[in-house]
Amino acid sequence: MTALNRPIIEIRRHQMFPVLEPAEIERLRRFGEIRFFRAGEALARAGETGHGLSIILAGKVDITQQDGSGKTVPITTHEAGAFMGEVAQLSGRPALVSAYAQEPVEALVILPERLRALLIAEAELGERIMRALILRRVGLIETRGGGPVIVGRTGHGDVLRLANFLSRNGHPHQSFDVDTDPEAQAIVERFHVNPEELPIVVCPGGEFLRNPTESDLARCIGLVASIDPDRIFDVAIVGAGPAGLAAAVYAASEGLSTLVLDCRSFGGQAGASARIENYLGFPTGISGMALMARAYNQAQKFGAETAIPDEAIGLEVDSNSDRHVLTLHNNERVSARSVVVATGARYRRLDVADLERFEGASVHYWASPLEAKLCAGQEVALVGAGNSAGQAVVYLASHAAKILLLARGKDLGASMSRYPVERIKSLSNVEIVMQAAVTHLEGNGGMLEAIRWQANSGEMRRLIPHLFLFIGASPNMDWLAGSGIALDSKGFVLTGSDLGPDRLPLETSRKGIFAIGDIRSGSVKRVAAAVGEGAQVVATLHSFLTSQSRKPARVSERLELRGLGAAALAEVQRSVEQI
Repeated sequence: MTALNRPIIEIRRHQMFPVLEPAEIERLRRFGEIRFFRAGEALARAGETGHGLSIILAGKVDITQQDGSGKTVPITTHEAGAFMGEVAQLSGRPALVSAYAQEPVEALVILPERLRALLIAEAELGERIMRALILRRVGLIETRGGGPVIVGRTGHGDVLRLANFLSRNGHPHQSFDVDTDPEAQAIVERFHVNPEELPIVVCPGGEFLRNPTESDLARCIGLVASIDPDRIFDVAIVGAGPAGLAAAVYAASEGLSTLVLDCRSFGGQAGASARIENYLGFPTGISGMALMARAYNQAQKFGAETAIPDEAIGLEVDSNSDRHVLTLHNNERVSARSVVVATGARYRRLDVADLERFEGASVHYWASPLEAKLCAGQEVALVGAGNSAGQAVVYLASHAAKILLLARGKDLGASMSRYPVERIKSLSNVEIVMQAAVTHLEGNGGMLEAIRWQANSGEMRRLIPHLFLFIGASPNMDWLAGSGIALDSKGFVLTGSDLGPDRLPLETSRKGIFAIGDIRSGSVKRVAAAVGEGAQVVATLHSFLTSQSRKPARVSERLELRGLGAAALAEVQRSVEQI
């Protein structure tokens, strides 16, 4: 087996399961408390809220996960010096694996908030621990262990919808085809499921859902929880793309109480990019999902709270307190002293009849490994001529038998960077048709069979089972209708000097409401530019909050409340100043 095909637990086991030295454990004792467990007692159960990080001081602990048929599969056994946990423990979300004491166990248990303080205060140790937590989540995703089980028919729109949602949120899961998998058939029989109720989802805690919404699934697996209606955040960030996540990292690291909302997943359109090759610092390129997952974990490390998926549908100002109040789709309300709008843009849809019939199962707006698997060995079509379209073509070309690239313009180079253009032209299984427009879709039962397009040579038709659309985006502003926020002629948000000399940089026409990233008028539509605006807006937030006589707590003040000593506080402050 080559290194590329070996599981990550074999390649990087020493980093996934490091053993701490006694002196290192002593440095961490101030962050936790000692607990004792009897032989056979559970330290953690899959599906139940986790207790943070547990460092084993004495004894042995077996870590296991369940496969799709409910069988227990061993992962590893922790002994003295090892620690339990993965990235879910940063935010106190449900555990994805179970842990049972093989013999009497003594452990140092570090709760999530204290764990985040540890990662900052103990920079070197924190780096090793953080790397292990992330690699363990990667391993669970790779083995599809510890998450919910989706049972349905391969290629069905709702199966793809749920699988995509979990993948985009970095959550492990398994999918079983009810027509071919004995495990799936056994689950259907056990729960007496009618065919029209598919797909079903079995959550780690045993809960059973019939074709759930993304929100229902998220609550079942503990991705989101209720938001305290009486709490007032320093800043609420709406949108978890590159701009929103950058703002969350810098705001949380500088002591602002931060909440991040997104209606679907972290990463935005950048997260759907198969490969980003021109982002500074990654000479070999990086997938959009990998880049955004790092940012998401970093935001959690600094204490930013996330509510994904939670959709904001309205924004108003409480005139009695100058608070901003966000109304969510689930009727919850969020109060914040300031709001950062980073909702970016939404995918444009083709103006052809019956498009919605095929969306989800046959018409796709991103190219992830899930879509690539669906297209393996088939001819597919992709519409678009921007960098995102180019990256998707290059990625899909290694999976599909052939790709038909349809573009409205005369020259790909007019709208696409040189490196993807050159790469596309070198691919033998890509056919490029310029000055083409899709006119009709054909198919039955939600499954695409053929497409028609108009080109200079006339109308053409080809048998195509999957169509990818990368035709740009429009500002995602519907939820702000009636808010009084000023827009430009194209519907993007006006900010700063475009509104007059009395406005702070990146501030909208409503005081205390800021806009960054693709939704902002005049923004540069690049990942690096969005990240830069996310960092810039935090400096502006400090100016605004100070002017409102509500100076936010500094990092040291927040950590003093957690009981850290002076030396730890000094280390934290130095770490933050270096960011």
